[in-house]
Amino acid sequence: MSGLEIPTWDPETAILIGTILMEAVLLYVGYAGLERIVGPRLMKLLVGGSTDAQ
Repeated sequence: MSGLEIPTWDPETAILIGTILMEAVLLYVGYAGLERIVGPRLMKLLVGGSTDAQ
């Protein structure tokens, strides 16, 4: 054929893809929160409180 047929999905494959996507979203949200909490403190520590660093 020309590659236009609809692929059949294995339920285990769909669960694996869903799990990977959920993990990616959780990591994205988690690192964003961590950056908001730790980021300013780390910048103050590294730069010494200079306002020019922002």
